[in-house]
Order: sequence, then C-alpha cells, then structure tokens
Amino acid sequence: MQVDRRRFLIGSSVVAALGVAGGATAWSVEELTATAVEHPRADGDGVVVIVTLYGGNDGINTVIPYSDNAYHDARPELAYAEDDVLHLDGQLGLNPAMTGLHDLWGAGSLAIVRGVGYPKPDHSHFRSMDIWQTASPSEPVHTGWIGRWLDATGDDPLRAVNVGSVLPSLAVGERATAAALNTSGTPLAAASVATLAALGARSASDSAAESMVCASYAAEKVASGTFSPLLGGSSSRGGTGGRGHGGQSLADQLAVVGRCVKAGVATRVYSVQLGGFDTHADERGTQQKLLGELDAALSGFLADMRTDPRGRDVVVMAYSEFGRRVRANASEGTDHGTAGPVFVAGAPVRGGFYGDEPSLTDLDVGDLKVTTDFRDVYAELLARGIGTDPTPAVGAGRKPVGFL
Repeated sequence: MQVDRRRFLIGSSVVAALGVAGGATAWSVEELTATAVEHPRADGDGVVVIVTLYGGNDGINTVIPYSDNAYHDARPELAYAEDDVLHLDGQLGLNPAMTGLHDLWGAGSLAIVRGVGYPKPDHSHFRSMDIWQTASPSEPVHTGWIGRWLDATGDDPLRAVNVGSVLPSLAVGERATAAALNTSGTPLAAASVATLAALGARSASDSAAESMVCASYAAEKVASGTFSPLLGGSSSRGGTGGRGHGGQSLADQLAVVGRCVKAGVATRVYSVQLGGFDTHADERGTQQKLLGELDAALSGFLADMRTDPRGRDVVVMAYSEFGRRVRANASEGTDHGTAGPVFVAGAPVRGGFYGDEPSLTDLDVGDLKVTTDFRDVYAELLARGIGTDPTPAVGAGRKPVGFL
C-alpha cells in the first residue's frame, strides 16, 4: 500500500517523534554552547513568539469597556464592575486575572491592538483559525503565513520552531516547514522508528511534495539534535487550565523557548498554544482562570527574557481565532463573534493602544465590526520584528500599525 508521506508526516505528532527517536545526535549543552558561539543568532536579530489561544477568546471581557453602559446592559451577569478591572485608562481595563500584563502596560512594553479581524468574518472555529493561520481571508490555501516566509528565506531548518508535536497550519509552507519540537519525552518503539525513517528517506521518484517531506524530516533531525539537550530537566511553572497540542502548559512551552533564546539558538520564530477558550456557558470563571494562566506564563517569560541580553530582542504576540458576541447567551456565556484584541509585548514594543475601539452599539448583526486587519499586525511583526519583507507571507500594501 502506498502512503502519502506529506499527509502522513506533516502536521502530525509523527514528525517530532521521528526526529527525537530516529537516531539523531543529541548534543551536550557544552557542544550546543560552542556551536552558538560560532553561529549564534546575531545581536539585534529579533525573535517573534506566536501564542495561539484556541477556542475564540472573549475579547470584551479581556480588554473590558467598563465605563460603557452598553457593556453592562448586554451582559449583566458576565460584566465586570469598574472596581474589579485593572484600569488602563478612563474607559478600558484588563480582566482582573491579568495583573502581570497590567504591570507590563505600566512599564510601556505592552501594546493592545483593538478590533482585530478580517473581512467577512466566519463564525466557524476551523475556518476562522484557518484564515488567521494562512492569512488568506478570501479563499482557502494550503500554506501558512510563517510557512510562506520560510519558503522565501532559505533552507536553515532552525528558522522556525513549534513547541509541541503537532504543526499548526501557520508553520507549513510549499517547500519548507517549521520544526515540530516534541517535548513529551516519550520515544517511539524501534520498529516504528525504522518504518518512519524509511518513509522519510529520499527517492529519485519523489514528487515535489514528497521531497519537501523528506527535507522536513532531515531538518527535524537537525532541530532535535540542537534542542534535545535543552529539554531535559524542564521544570513546570504551574498552570492547570488549557494546554497546547503537545499537552504542556503554556508556561512550560515558553520555558523551552526561553532556554533556546538564552542558549543563542538561531531560531527567529517560535509557536506555542493555549486552548479552552470556547466559553458558551459559565464563562466568567473559566475564562478568568485561562487568562490567569496566560498572564502568568507571558509575564514570567518576559521577565526572564529581560534578564538576558539575547532575550531583549524577543516580541510576543497573542491572538485568538475570533472574539465573542456582545450580548451574553442564556447560559452565562457568549457565542462565536468576530473582532478581538491582539496583545503584543516585549522590550522592543511601543506600549499603548492601537486600532480603534469597536462600538458596542454600532454592530454587524450583533457582532463587533473589525477596525484592524490582522494582516497588518503580521506584516509589522515580520518587517520590524524579524527584519524581513512581509510581502511573500501576507501580500503587498499592508498598513503599519506602529507597535514596533
């Protein structure tokens, strides 16, 4: 039976497990450090960390319009009182769980981009997340925005890394993919390793897609050899809410990123995840717990980055596939909506509000109207965060947002 290797390997846990268990050389910390001395990420070369919040985070109860009567009228059981929120200005405040990000706001290193979305919003989790990750609102495509950046910028296998064994679609290009970094520590059986290695071997009869899979397998072996010494002894920093695709807490995923950054690994883009934000019922407690985990993980990670010279070039972006509807439902939750806030934080960030605050009364059939195109956010991260031409990834003609 013939196996479509692209379907079998790309976007599955097999990619990372194969690299870890398939005989790759595990470098010691000393060897890794020596390599970083010879070929480190250059000073001033930025790093972007993408945090995907799966499920559709309720942006209205994240960046809270506490002074707007329409907010309290639309969700009387879910609304936060003025005294409960962490004030950002005289109209907006952060969810009370987000004390660390509130401190970053005060320090001028947190940007909140408001009303972010895309034209003709889709309320489906799958389609909306596909749009965000491929940066193609008008039609489905099979490459992600980071994947297209990879395609356009060479063949270094360490340029982008997903922490977790399942590659998100944002990381898959036509000819290259990000490395899927398996952090589970569970090796495959020897027979499985042999089978998978055979599937990943190059052949003269390979199609272009199959050749790309083989290249991805080879790249994963390089990535695994680089990162394996950094994964041992990972200590949990807590967190009991949502998890990434690899089962790790967000804090643990970011701890891996932090170790790689401080070791001088040349990776420019990392992807991490936190799930659980589909809050159709009993939203307030669930969301506040998840936002607390997000807050602790991000603020702890950025505090760690501030202590290291290599960490001062790191920028983090956190987004979700859509926000929620303005009016609460009958189950003390909110249903799928449209626009929401995007957080961008780090030492290089110009803190403050960007984009117009969507009206809670001038709605699109009950939904917020988009005021900022998400591709403008991506373009700025690419152009100013890692110093690359954003056009291959997000197209031409994007408008600057201003947070970098």
